[in-house]
Amino acid sequence: METTVNGEQRVLATDLALALITEIKRDHPEILFHQSGGCCDGSSPMCYPAHEFMIGDSDVKLGEIGGVPVYISASQFEAWKHTQLIIDVVPGRGGMFSLDNGREKRFLTRSRLFGGGEACAVPDVKVSAV
Repeated sequence: METTVNGEQRVLATDLALALITEIKRDHPEILFHQSGGCCDGSSPMCYPAHEFMIGDSDVKLGEIGGVPVYISASQFEAWKHTQLIIDVVPGRGGMFSLDNGREKRFLTRSRLFGGGEACAVPDVKVSAV
């Protein structure tokens, strides 16, 4: 699966997200993201120690942000395949099992349709393709 669509990355991160990733990596050097499909924590980007989360055969790698791989389930990818995900940070508590929990800020997924359409409002934030 390609990690770009028409030259655009499938997943990006804001500078705030990259800063939180750097903070978390000081405590947990090897991490990964999995876009949650719902349940207890809703649909949110969950950050886990890489050795504690098993990627499934049907999970799809969207790309990397800050050197950290980002995955999504195949069924959720099918619904979101025309959407660019933008990992951001907002005040609040992270998902129950996510490494952002307890830091009084949490990861949040924003999105936009490839080709310029907005799937939801993306605030005026600086986005990095790194």
